[in-house]
Parts: sequence; structure tokens; C-alpha cells
Amino acid sequence: MTDVATTAKARGHEPAHGISFNEALLVWIRVAILSFGGPAGQIAVMHRILVEEKNWISEGRFLHALNYCMLLPGPEAQQLATYIGWLLHRTLGGIVAGGLFILPGIFAIMGLSYIYAAYGNVGFVEALFFGLKAAVLAIVIQAVVRVGKRALRNRVMIALAAIAFVAIFFFAVPFPLIVGAAAIIGLVGARLGRSEFAAIEHGGKNSAVIDSMLGEAVPDHVRPNASRTLRVGAIWLALWLVPVFALLIALGPGDVFTQIAIFFSKMAMVTFGGAYAVLAYVAQQAADYYHWVSPREMLDGLGMAETTPGPLIMVVQFVGFMAAFREASGLSPMLAATLGGLLATWVTFTPCFLWIFVGAPYIEALRGNKALAGALSAITAAVVGVILNLSIWFALHTLFRQTFPVHGLGLSFDAPVPASLDWPAMALSIAAAIAIFRFNAGMLSVLAASCITGVLLRLVGII
Repeated sequence: MTDVATTAKARGHEPAHGISFNEALLVWIRVAILSFGGPAGQIAVMHRILVEEKNWISEGRFLHALNYCMLLPGPEAQQLATYIGWLLHRTLGGIVAGGLFILPGIFAIMGLSYIYAAYGNVGFVEALFFGLKAAVLAIVIQAVVRVGKRALRNRVMIALAAIAFVAIFFFAVPFPLIVGAAAIIGLVGARLGRSEFAAIEHGGKNSAVIDSMLGEAVPDHVRPNASRTLRVGAIWLALWLVPVFALLIALGPGDVFTQIAIFFSKMAMVTFGGAYAVLAYVAQQAADYYHWVSPREMLDGLGMAETTPGPLIMVVQFVGFMAAFREASGLSPMLAATLGGLLATWVTFTPCFLWIFVGAPYIEALRGNKALAGALSAITAAVVGVILNLSIWFALHTLFRQTFPVHGLGLSFDAPVPASLDWPAMALSIAAAIAIFRFNAGMLSVLAASCITGVLLRLVGII
């Protein structure tokens, strides 16, 4: 590592860590293509590739970055990719990592939206992804196990994770409340000198690339700088809001494009806790207030987002597509729909880059603060419980065709209908889990085998 870094510095073409931009680009493309399974699956993919396979970032720094992203509005997995890309290759690295993360989903959902608008269903496409979802479920479970082993280092952390899981899964406690409570507990525990709340070490047996790079001389782009913060904030605010105000001035508040821009801009600021926490709000507003889609169409759009790569919140592209398709404003319906879908995506994800590029330097600077470390350690434990909640949510909707809401005595959760158990999905998920846990099969091999099996099951009429 030292020789590589020294040679790179001498050439002056590569950053100190010796990872070329092209090498990182290939890895981010791989992460993007495999970003299925909602935030739990996407975090699992990044953890496996970046922490375990590449050793680009240590467990501690990965969790430190994840904790910050979990506190932000917007899709935490996409923001985590942006954060790590920024650490490696500055702003361009963050834009590429975060942009590529959503690019496959943009193309996939746009294509499926064309089919949906023209023919009314995407049943075959959903069947095509049947095997993929089963494999992703196994990968998600593996992520919970691996992250849990490292983050839940003592009984206090295990208890925090358990309480967080019970609170969010069974009682629908708002995500920000869970994170806030965990942060307070960690802060108090650290100030009391409790060893349970000490930060996870950022190094390890083999120091990760980013940690080695930041160990002695901190790169300029990682240091907080007030003038740069104001400049970066102004640029990204302009990229986000100038199109919104331009549409408002040019087309007026009643135009569908203006409504899409304003609604999804507001949504981008309140999506705490990931897509799952905000989907009910989006569905209610899109179906009941704006009448852009029907409740059934909203579920179909959610199915697209669940079975394609990228964040689940990519469903906003489908909503924007259908909204503009039905109110074309003098354009051809498909052209209007394309612009509406891309507009919804732009105003939803542009703020994600703003939060990272403005806040990440300060989060990195606070990494050695013991009080903050205690708060983030507690948040990490709570996040394990949240990821477990997302994993079970994903499992329920993968393995069962129907669920029913349970309410009463403070409880609020979805329970499976036992008779709706999808036996082929169960069998394929178990096979994928055995391949991963028992035989240490590679992720790509398991995904490919599961996809092929899913297609074969469709051809023979089993699914």
C-alpha cells in the first residue's frame, strides 16, 4: 500500500490511496447494478464489496458514515455511496458514486413505465425478478448478521438494537424518535465514561485504504472549510431549486410540472427513515389529493421499485411519469411523461448530494469526539434493529403473497397470511441462504443462479 501510494504521489495523477478513478468507477457500477432489496439489501451489497472484498473502508468508518446518512432525509444507501465516493475522489467521486447508484433504476423504471402506460401491466417483468428477490433476501440476512456481530459488542448495544427493532416493527415508532433516543442514551453513557459506548475502532488487522489515507495527513477536501461550505451549498441549492422556481414562473402553480417539482422537493426534505417511512404520505398525496395515480397503480409502481436496482424511493419517478402522462400540457403524452419522471427524480435526489457535500467534512472532523462517538455507537446499535426491521419487511413481502394489518394495544404492524406462503420463493431463498452461509458462494454467482431458476420456474408454470 505504501509503495503504491508513494508511486502515485510521484506521478501526480492519482490520490494518495492509490485507487484510480477508473478502478473506483468499475466498482461503483458493480454496486449500482446489484443495488436491489431496498436499503437493507443495498447496504449489504456495499458492506460486502467495500469493507470485506476491497478493504477500501474500515468497519468503523463505514458505520460512522452510515450513521450520518441515517440521520438525513432521503435514501441512506445512495447517500452512503456518495459519502464514500467523496472520501475517495472528492466531489466528482461522490457525484459518480451517488449518480451511478440511481442510474440503473432510472432506466429500468422508465422502461417499465413506458410498458405500463402502453399496456397496463408489468406482470412478466415482476416474474423475471422473482429469483433475484429471493437471493437478495439471503444477502440481506447475511448483512444483518455481519453488521450485528461487529456493532453489537456488548449487552447494552444488543438491548438497544432489540428495543429499536420492537419499537419500529411492532409499534411503528417514528424513525427519528428512535434515532434521537439512541443518540441521547449514547451521549449520556459516553459522558458517564461507560466503556459500552466507546467508538468502534476504525482500523483493524489490515488498515483499510481510506483509513490509511486519513490516518496521518488529512486531505484538504475532508477538512471543514466555511467558505467552501457556503460555496458548495449555494451551487447545490441552485441546482435543486432554480428549476423549481423557473417552472413556477414560466408555467404557474397549477401546471402539472410545477406541482411535481414543488411536491417532490418538499418530500425530499421530510423523508427521514428511508422510503418506507414516507411511502404512505406519497401514496396519499399522489392518489387522493393530486389524483396522479390510483391506489392500485401506486402499488404497481412500488412493485417496480422493489424489483429493480436502486433506492425504493425511485417510485417517485413512476408517479411523476404517470402524472405528466395524464396531463401532458400540450406535449405528446409519452414525452411529457418522460420529462415528468425525470423531473421528479431530479428534485428528489439533488438534495441528497447537498446534504453530503455540505455536512460530511464536519462529520469527519467530529469522528474523534468521545461524546459524539458514544451517541453514534448507540445509533449504530439502533440502526441494526432498524435494518432487521427492513429485512423482515422485505422477507414478508418476498415469502408471502398477502399480509394483514394488526392494530390494537399500541401495536401497529403487518402480519403474514400463512396460507399465502409462496413455497417456490421460500425454497429458493433457503437455497440461496445455504449457498451463502454454508458454502460461501459469491454474491454474483448466487444472484445469477437465482435469476436463472426464477425464469425456469416461470417457464414451467410453477410461478
